[in-house]
Amino acid sequence: MFALRCLFRKQARHFVTYSTWKSLTMQNRMSSTSNPVAAVCQMTSTPDKEANFSVGKRLVEAAREGGASMVFLPEAFDYIGSSRDETLALAESLTGDTISRYTQLASKLNVWLSLGGFHERGHDWENDRRIYNSHVIINDQGSLTAVYRKSHLFDVELPGRGVSLKESAFTIPGPALAPPVQTPIGKVGLGICYDLRFPELSLALQRQGADILTYPSAFTVATGAAHWEVLLRARAVETQCYVLAAAQVGRHHTTRASWGHALAVDPWGAVVGDCGGGEKEGSGNGGMILVEVDLEKVRETRRNMPVQEHRRDAGFYRGLEAAVDNT
Repeated sequence: MFALRCLFRKQARHFVTYSTWKSLTMQNRMSSTSNPVAAVCQMTSTPDKEANFSVGKRLVEAAREGGASMVFLPEAFDYIGSSRDETLALAESLTGDTISRYTQLASKLNVWLSLGGFHERGHDWENDRRIYNSHVIINDQGSLTAVYRKSHLFDVELPGRGVSLKESAFTIPGPALAPPVQTPIGKVGLGICYDLRFPELSLALQRQGADILTYPSAFTVATGAAHWEVLLRARAVETQCYVLAAAQVGRHHTTRASWGHALAVDPWGAVVGDCGGGEKEGSGNGGMILVEVDLEKVRETRRNMPVQEHRRDAGFYRGLEAAVDNT
């Protein structure tokens, strides 16, 4: 039985059966406005790629039944390896089986997909066995519309907090940001996980017209508990964008667990959906939140508080650095 959980700040839905979910989504369709709907998902990836695809497929199918025109899956939706060697051995190209299956699914269901954090073989794979962490956008015709390769790599040691990861040991940093992508829910700016900690990225995407920022992630339990929500809300407030963050949740294998709490934040910084989670609450079945994306709310927020109009030119903020350099 496929179970879904949605937690909202003003209303909670706990695990429900798939038949109950179908009834709920039919009610949602009948009462919905004309605003497009996004599905923000979470799952517990393991080294088993086939099992992970099965979960991802069910999430996409259920989201489409719920009226979603775009579905967001988390970083490492394809797999989370238990070692460096296993992570590299499972990597594929963008023309490999995993992405091909998702392009077919998108075309069949007539739905857009955000696949955040695909383990893509690098440009010199045969010689160096290094990968990109790639955020792939697939349109409703099954075509790859955009690929953003993660530019900030998670090399962090937190003694006493159980966090020790060095992404750069096998991952190539992406060479550039990707322009926001026009989708049925608005213009979507692409980031991945650790990119969330760099406001320069979100502001650059907003300046290029992003209405929505997305950060598919696999936050550790320690960093998620401390920083996940506050960072997502901060990015929403400073850019006056929706922020949609699909997430990994629970224990992936003996040495890795993720925080969960796939989150949706509106342009005012209010959390409008939270999938819940924590180290002990992961479910291989996954979960999602359905979010109406109201672009008029983006425009109204920016009109009422025109932060971007008040921002000084880049030279003004660099002036302090120049003054220090001249001392």
